[in-house]
Amino acid sequence: MSEMPILSVSEISLSLKSCVEQVFSHIKVRGEVSDVKRATSGHIYFSLKDKDSVLSAICWRGRSSTTTQAIQAGLEIICTGKLSTYPGRSNYQMIVDEAEPAGVGALLKLLNERKEKLQKEGLFDSAHKKPIPYLPETIGVITSPTGAVIRDIIHRLTDRFPRRVLVWPVAVQGETCAQEVAAAIDGFNHLPEKFPKPDVLIVARGGGSLEDLWGFNEECVVRAAYNSQIPIISAVGHETDTTLIDYVADLRAPTPTGAAEKAVPMRMELLQYIERYSLRLTSALERTLSEKKLRVQSMEKGLPNLMEIIHQFTQRVDDKSEQLQNAFQNLYQRGLDKIQNMGRLLDSYSYQNILKRGFALVSSKGHVLSSVSEAEKHIHMDLTFADGTIKVSPLKVKKSPAILSTVQADLFQK
Repeated sequence: MSEMPILSVSEISLSLKSCVEQVFSHIKVRGEVSDVKRATSGHIYFSLKDKDSVLSAICWRGRSSTTTQAIQAGLEIICTGKLSTYPGRSNYQMIVDEAEPAGVGALLKLLNERKEKLQKEGLFDSAHKKPIPYLPETIGVITSPTGAVIRDIIHRLTDRFPRRVLVWPVAVQGETCAQEVAAAIDGFNHLPEKFPKPDVLIVARGGGSLEDLWGFNEECVVRAAYNSQIPIISAVGHETDTTLIDYVADLRAPTPTGAAEKAVPMRMELLQYIERYSLRLTSALERTLSEKKLRVQSMEKGLPNLMEIIHQFTQRVDDKSEQLQNAFQNLYQRGLDKIQNMGRLLDSYSYQNILKRGFALVSSKGHVLSSVSEAEKHIHMDLTFADGTIKVSPLKVKKSPAILSTVQADLFQK
């Protein structure tokens, strides 16, 4: 018997690793997720178990969001990948490339957990929902460009009220569905100014199974719809189908055709509505004018004759004018009488009337002399009588009766 080769621990570990990876290079494993650990590096470490066994598993960073979101504790999933070993601990483990919930039950459990999580964050609150414009100029549609959905939407829009339609083609199921739908919502919100920005968005696809519609349950789609500044109408699946985008959308339509009906009004109905209200407005205007006319006519009957009012005021003006004229005449006469009385009184006090009664006015150089002492101071004096003035020159002599008599005699002679 030949001697067996002696191998090192590393050699045997590498041999086992190579053997395991060659035999189990591509496998699918179904099991319940447990012991989930999400490292800061982004890798996910977890275990797959059934009622008898446990298998360690690793999901490297960079895998699809569908795969990483499916790895939740307690959820039964189907993993696709390969089997490998970890020589550092002498154990084997599965390297997971893809993971998806196993069956409808697992999907529903994941859906309910995700719905509860997003609801707690407030993404489904009605206060966040935006009103749908009554008549949008441009409508953005996010759907498959080759399916019947886009044809149904455009056909219904054309029948109801033709509008400009912008289509953003996306995959409506499969691995890339969620990322493409989220990117389309964000893209419509950030269109360059040279492109017409939609007034409303329709996210639509036809009916299908829960697995087919799963892309519209992804968290990235829900958050993109929540952050959209453009109102969104969701029309995913049939009326009985419900996805998470329905809860965050501003309006849910039962079908894609129903979304087109909710996006625009019926043109003929709008024209009939306008015509009906136009007739009502015309009728109301005519009725109002008729009522106003009757009211004016009734008020006119209660008004007095305008010419009579003018004549009355004219007569009143004439009366006041006559009264004013009489008042002026009376005032003038009273003033005239007063002036005449004052003139007569002035005449009665005039010195000329006094001179007529035999008195004389003695003055010198225009100054009236009213006493003997004043007269003695002047050589020449004027004696003014009623019929004229004479000049006298009295002699300066001593005051004696004889002299005074002589002077008086001389004065009288002169």
